[in-house]
Amino acid sequence: MVWPAVLPRYAPQPEDVPWPVGSWPRGELDERVARVADRAFEDPRLSVSNAVLIVQAGRLVYERYGDVVEFFDRPSEPVGPETALLSWSMAKSMLHLCVGTLVDAGRLDPHAPASVPAWADDDDPRRAIHLEHLLAMRDGLDFNEAYVIGEPSHVIDMLFGEGKDDVAAYAAARPARHSPGAHFNYSSGTSNIVSGIVAGLVGPHDAYRAYLAEHVFGPLGMTSATPGLDGAGTWVASSYVHATAQDFARFGLCYLRAGRFAQRQVVSREWCDTAQVPLSREQDTGHYYAWQWWVTGDEYGTYWASGYEGQSISVVPGLDALIVRLGHTPEERYGELYAWRRELLGALAL
Repeated sequence: MVWPAVLPRYAPQPEDVPWPVGSWPRGELDERVARVADRAFEDPRLSVSNAVLIVQAGRLVYERYGDVVEFFDRPSEPVGPETALLSWSMAKSMLHLCVGTLVDAGRLDPHAPASVPAWADDDDPRRAIHLEHLLAMRDGLDFNEAYVIGEPSHVIDMLFGEGKDDVAAYAAARPARHSPGAHFNYSSGTSNIVSGIVAGLVGPHDAYRAYLAEHVFGPLGMTSATPGLDGAGTWVASSYVHATAQDFARFGLCYLRAGRFAQRQVVSREWCDTAQVPLSREQDTGHYYAWQWWVTGDEYGTYWASGYEGQSISVVPGLDALIVRLGHTPEERYGELYAWRRELLGALAL
């Protein structure tokens, strides 16, 4: 297997461009790039796009919304800049930032055994799972990440069935199938175990919300961001953050700027590095996985937060760019969506 030679890359905020505190500074976009971006709304192969934003050199250069957004848990409504849209699994990358703040503060050690009470027995093989194994989705737990209604699926049972009131406990109860570190298995349950570890440190319910507000969303100016918590007071960090498209872009900007936002180092550059260095490769797609982020291995250093039905925040250091896309694209159309993104990056590079 040939692995990409990835060195973490960043782009500094231009000195003459204000940070998007309150509002985004605006810029112009080449018409050729705009035509490619518009295809997200006009090409039926890409299904339905609710929002596409492009940020380059710190300026919002493209912003377009669909007509109506369909939610799975509430009635449809018109979509626009103030509409809070669902992250789905992009929340995993936000969990990465949350964990990083605790590592930077010396409250978590990624190389230490994961603090999960259900694995405390001396003869439990899961005692060998470290936090780094969880972050890399190489924990070895038996968890089926399938989104087909009517077929056995741990993720559906966790989010909407037996496990929905305590997602971390449900996932932590899964048995070991592989030795830690030996096998990559993308798992929403794994992210929720990590979120449960965080809840054990910062507290559940309102204490967890307060920590996210003070250390994650607040410093980035993500005033619309609302995390979804379960009955146990744990952030369902596999799947649930509602925020505007502009606020999702603010999150991406923090990573593009090596953990910095405005005058604050929100999380260390060293922690941001772990989002870019691939540790596994998904056989079906050829995409690489780091710690709670996907990596393309392309010439621009692109890596991205990815969510169900094609939600994405693409961080592109080589072009000092961000691309946010929110919508509803079925899995069988993901290839067309990836091709659109590659074409958009090519146009931005011209």
